[in-house]
Amino acid sequence: MQKSIFVITKMDCPSEENLIRMKLDGLSNIKHLDFDIPNRKLIVFHIGQIEQIEKSISELNLGDRKLVTESTSQTEFTENANQKELLWTVLIINFLFFLIEVATGIISRSMGLIADSLDMLADSFVYGISLFAVGTTQIRKKQIAKLAGYFQITLAIIGFFEVLRRFFYVEKLPDFTVMIIVSSFALIANGICLYLLQKSKSKEQAHIKASLIFTSNDVIINFGVIVAGIMVNLLNSNKPDLIIGIIVFILVIRGAMRILKIGN
Repeated sequence: MQKSIFVITKMDCPSEENLIRMKLDGLSNIKHLDFDIPNRKLIVFHIGQIEQIEKSISELNLGDRKLVTESTSQTEFTENANQKELLWTVLIINFLFFLIEVATGIISRSMGLIADSLDMLADSFVYGISLFAVGTTQIRKKQIAKLAGYFQITLAIIGFFEVLRRFFYVEKLPDFTVMIIVSSFALIANGICLYLLQKSKSKEQAHIKASLIFTSNDVIINFGVIVAGIMVNLLNSNKPDLIIGIIVFILVIRGAMRILKIGN
């Protein structure tokens, strides 16, 4: 048995973990994956060559770098029996906030909220694929991933066109109060999801690992929408909302591209 340790610089939340798990699923020489998200490390326990594993990880463009491959005597691994229940929990939370944010974004005329809702939907796709693809063939998993990725890109492109339309035509200002309140609750929701997933991996120092949320793209986006809401009020302009909308749509498309690479 061999153990290869990777640094994954862009692995800042459990959704990236699930992307990697799905990408490596089907490689028969992998015996176990151990994720250390706070330190952005992945330990792969495997038999035989590492080349195909390295290639698969690299295709996700998550900033991977192999540190070392060494022999190990470890042959037994502890699996989390509650992982499926946890995935259902975070899937429901993310999808619920997708619905809340897209509805309040339309009502409040906020592109930032609408874009953030798509980011929540993106996470829902990742958790959903992890759950619904269990037990299916590798081809079927690839089909599901491609469908989710293309659907996500389509929504983001529609969002881009709406942002452009609002740049060139006079629009009512977004309701900054709704932007701030809903994004604050979304921030809490993301924190809960990440805390639960990290706590499930280690009962020790769970409160410390929960501080990981402050490095997560999801949380940065939530803060961005809150700041945009404040700037809309101070500047009496919808431009801050449109700018954060563009930024988030770009992140959504990047996330969709990673989902599509699962199917390659």
